[in-house]
Amino acid sequence: MMLAVGFCGDWFIFTCYTKLVAVHTTQSREAFVFDCSTADKKIKNTQDNNNSDGTSEEPGSDSILAFAVSPSDKFLALTDDAKRLVLFHCDPSWQCISIRYVVRRCTSLVFTQAEDELLVADKSGDVYSFSVEEPQREGELKMGHLSMLLAVTMSPDNRYIITADRDEKIRVSHLKSPYNIQSFCLGHKQFVSALLVPSAQPHYLLSGSGDGTLMLWDYESGQRLQSLDLGELVDPPSSEFHKDRKLTVSRINSSPDGHYIAVQCERASSVQFLTLQQESEEKLVPHSRLLLPYCPLDMTFDTEGRLWVLMDSDDAPLQVYRHTHSSWECDSVIPELNTVTEAFRQHWERLEASTRTSSNSEHLYTTSFDNVALYLQKKKQRLEEQQLKRTLIQESNNTKKKSGSGAASSS
Repeated sequence: MMLAVGFCGDWFIFTCYTKLVAVHTTQSREAFVFDCSTADKKIKNTQDNNNSDGTSEEPGSDSILAFAVSPSDKFLALTDDAKRLVLFHCDPSWQCISIRYVVRRCTSLVFTQAEDELLVADKSGDVYSFSVEEPQREGELKMGHLSMLLAVTMSPDNRYIITADRDEKIRVSHLKSPYNIQSFCLGHKQFVSALLVPSAQPHYLLSGSGDGTLMLWDYESGQRLQSLDLGELVDPPSSEFHKDRKLTVSRINSSPDGHYIAVQCERASSVQFLTLQQESEEKLVPHSRLLLPYCPLDMTFDTEGRLWVLMDSDDAPLQVYRHTHSSWECDSVIPELNTVTEAFRQHWERLEASTRTSSNSEHLYTTSFDNVALYLQKKKQRLEEQQLKRTLIQESNNTKKKSGSGAASSS
């Protein structure tokens, strides 16, 4: 996550490579900026630089990989490519509480509902627990997957850790005893890239994947309630993405009241809105599709239910959309937008346009070995080559025999 947005109370959060920028939207306060490239660096020894399998990792670039805000907006944590884990106290003013180090580069963070623990998922498939109450204490291994973890979240009742990995699995584990697995949510055909427990329906789970689907689960039982192919909601179908590649879900957000679900996909210039209706049989109902002038890089809801979208644009990188009547429309006159845009534009203008829309998930796709057509084609080609070789050998032998019999006749 090099470019991302979010809210921590009334603070608008924007991460831009090595920097975290926080801008207050309701008060005239100085923006808070934390630059990982100037933060304290750990002096590493040989053992620190090696993984358990004996391989070494390259030194990090200080780019921010992920951040998370605690449920009460009191804390914020970020992790970077140099394997720092930085914890901030946000209220009433910003303060860096601690800088600790993780074992491997992280992919996702989440605070427990009690805000006493920070759970950190990494690329090796492990989840570590870091204390918030004791901010200098080292992390403890909580649980592990056999594959890279891409997302982690918590159930609102603080009972379950929900993790998603590159191998299409969603695991629901007990927080107090993570070795005790409550359920698996299985059904995606590619890596699971996004998770969300809707605020209004705390017993449901939404998941998005590189297979282009959005799925709804009863996560405690592992039952899949619904599956939507996002490509079929595009009109005309498949017009916004490459023909031979499914949509990749990069973000699922819920409005504060939990009524609207917003889904963002990589390199698709739109946001799909759905409503979640508990009473109806089809619980996820497509509501509307917001067409954007530029490709969205990230999005977040504010406390008033407005959607803030960060886009790949030099002229208008940030836009706010409000639901009016039956559609979502641009709201460009709110003073908060001008305040935020002015504060982070100086950081935005330093970005190279070519790096903004680069895919973060291309390397995550797994090659299918069930491609029968490709296998048969290669087998046919191999048999034809073998037959041609045998034919050439046979012709060569026949030529030699004719030459031999001709020589015998002349003698």
